[in-house]
Amino acid sequence: MSLRFVGKDPESGDHGCPAVWVDEETQDLVIQGVTADADTTARTVQDSPLPAHESVVRLPQRMIPLLREALDGAEPE
Repeated sequence: MSLRFVGKDPESGDHGCPAVWVDEETQDLVIQGVTADADTTARTVQDSPLPAHESVVRLPQRMIPLLREALDGAEPE
């Protein structure tokens, strides 16, 4: 697997979270983030079931530019 690191939250300091990568083989996005609180998770499962092998993560608004960069890099030409 070849992951291309796009970046991490510029305000994360020495912590590595949240962060985003693009899988160069599949063009999937790989996201590391803070696990959402119980209230957020409870609200999300009203719209979409949450299997045991999945989790809800919360990314701060300031990550939008990094997500755009990752999406642009993953989009087929």
